[in-house]
Amino acid sequence: MTTMQELGTPTALIDTQRMQHNIERMQERMNALGVRFRPHVKTSKCPSVAWAQIAAGAQGITVSTLKEAEQFFDAGITDILYAVGMVPSKLPPALALRQRGCDLKILADNAAAAREIGSFGKAHGEVFEVWIEIDTDGHRSGIKPEEDVLLEVASVLQDAGMRLGGIMTHAGSSYDYDNPAALLAIAEQERAGAVRAAQRLRDVGLSCPVVSVGSTPTALSAEHFDDVTEVRAGVYVFFDLVMRNVGVCTVDDIALSVLTTVIGHQEEKGWAIVDAGWMAMSRDRGTQKQQHDFGYGQVCSADGKVLEGYILSGANQEHGILSRTGEPDRSIAERFPIGMRLRILPNHACATGAQHPEYQAVMSDGNTETWLRFYGW
Repeated sequence: MTTMQELGTPTALIDTQRMQHNIERMQERMNALGVRFRPHVKTSKCPSVAWAQIAAGAQGITVSTLKEAEQFFDAGITDILYAVGMVPSKLPPALALRQRGCDLKILADNAAAAREIGSFGKAHGEVFEVWIEIDTDGHRSGIKPEEDVLLEVASVLQDAGMRLGGIMTHAGSSYDYDNPAALLAIAEQERAGAVRAAQRLRDVGLSCPVVSVGSTPTALSAEHFDDVTEVRAGVYVFFDLVMRNVGVCTVDDIALSVLTTVIGHQEEKGWAIVDAGWMAMSRDRGTQKQQHDFGYGQVCSADGKVLEGYILSGANQEHGILSRTGEPDRSIAERFPIGMRLRILPNHACATGAQHPEYQAVMSDGNTETWLRFYGW
């Protein structure tokens, strides 16, 4: 155990009480709505966090890289969905994981990828479990529910002897909304589109046991998940300022912050300079297009109390600029003296976490534990 005062800066902090509350809130909601929950662990990339999610009732995990899959499998988690479209160069490491006993599911959203998976699987005597990605909101990748290619991809996989595990979708456009009615509508659009795609497969005699949907906003906004078998969400475990602006959490729910130290001032500009620049916070400016722009993060006291009106308004590589919104604070040096420690809440928890090799998990007694996180692809 280490005390907060002994920590160097900048460092990423997890408020474990807030994190556990976030985990329980989501899991209780999924339980009440009668669906399995498969958290997306790309947010934390940390076994300690993932095990807390599983302990609360999560069944399996979602990852965004094969390195994550390898690391979490090494940590003892076997039920893993790799939720990024498969390409030929990644089939050998995927095969190696399955041969070691990992229940790895892979993804396809086009016939070319399906053919490559089938050809590679047959050549190596492996029956890959493949899910088809569905595009329910035009946000990113996937096959639209009514497109003919959906049936083509499924048939290619079946003809090659692969296992069609189901379909999945992610309503990433839900991040663009900020009112309950709009979030409810996009959640229903996500659900209905996924269910329709699954039904089209079943109508022609193809298997579709899993119907997987989810994003943090839709998971927390949907009224029901009729005909859905599982939900996925990721950033909910920490939350962040983008989610605060979307309206699915408050700043008091945000469990990730960056501990920083005041290192200088530009008093005539109303600036305090801290040692957390974009290398500590990331360059993510996700709140810039939302109704409340937090710059590079919301400034808090060392004990986590929000300091209203003060944000990290600028960031260089290792220097952060702390200032007051509106009129400059000419007493900035007095208010934030040299050596003062602060916490900065992030715009995007996934991006800020990715800047750090480890977290310092703050326990209920104020002491911290080091929790490692994964890097790379």
